[in-house]
This record gives sequence, C-alpha cells and structure tokens, in this order.
Amino acid sequence: MSNDPEKPANGVEEPAVSPGAAASGEAPEEAFQAVEALQSDLDRFRDLALRTQADFENYRKRTARERDDAIKRARSGLLEDLLPVLDNFELGLQAARAEGSQGVVIGFEMVARQLNEFLGNNGVSVIDAPGQPFDPNLHDALGQEASDTVPEGHVVRQTRKGYKLGDRLIRPANVYVSLGATERPAS
Repeated sequence: MSNDPEKPANGVEEPAVSPGAAASGEAPEEAFQAVEALQSDLDRFRDLALRTQADFENYRKRTARERDDAIKRARSGLLEDLLPVLDNFELGLQAARAEGSQGVVIGFEMVARQLNEFLGNNGVSVIDAPGQPFDPNLHDALGQEASDTVPEGHVVRQTRKGYKLGDRLIRPANVYVSLGATERPAS
C-alpha cells in the first residue's frame, strides 16, 4: 500500500471535480465534451485508416502496372534484337527452297514453325501487308509501282516483314504501294 495521501489505494486517480461543478451540472457537460472529442478523434482516425487503405491499394495497382510495363519494354527490346536474325533465317529458308535441298528445307521449316509459335506465345503478330490498304502506322513505303491486279493505294509487295507486340508496333513492314493500272498507249 502507498503512504501517499494524494493517491488512492488502487493506484487509479479519479478526475478532480470541484464541489461547485457537481452542483451546477458542469460535470455532465465536460463529460459530453470529452465524448465529443473522443468521437471526433475516432472519426479522424477512421478517415485516416480509409485514406491509408486507399493509398495502399493505389500503390499496389501502380506498382503492378509499372512491373507490367517494364516486362513489356524488356520483351520488346529482346524481340527488336531478334528481328534481324529472323530476317536472315527467312532468307536462308528461301535459298534452301531455291536449291531444292529437301532435307535442309524440312529442317528450316521446322525451326520456322517453332519460331512462329514462340513469337505467337509472346504476343507478337506479323504484319501481313501484301494486298492490304497502305497504312502509314504499320507500313514503311519504299516506293510505288504500277499494278494491273492491285488497286491504287494498296500494298503491291513487301520486302521486309513488320511485327507488332500486342497493339505496339515493333517494326513497320517495308512495302511498295500500288499506283494502280498503267495506261497503255493507243496504237
């Protein structure tokens, strides 16, 4: 037990209420103000908790978006480096077909199939330009040619394939655009 006459035996101090305050009704008013202050603090902390939760959710979404963008940039860079290899591979396949070496052609075609599957699985699509209307967003025009079979403003031939990763253009297709049918001089 404590020998201090100011502290109660249980160690918990009672709030000091003046004898005049209890008689005049100020104690309930002070209690009401204390409850209002506590309610205000509770509302403020609840609002803070909700804001913190919303900030964390926004942070989580932003970091997921940034991670996805970083993966796309890395994938795009890798694919851009791979495109010249694909071009050379296709030239080798064309040469093997021209020579008529059946075994080499079969081997090249198997590898070509695997490469196309790899590209497709990674969201890459080939821009198939011949016969399509010229689109400067997808095609790089190298020149124009007269054509009796391909309408004016459409791609006559493609000299290099173009590629897209999802909706993003990795490389435009190099193409020649049709001038339309050539007029023959009257004889």
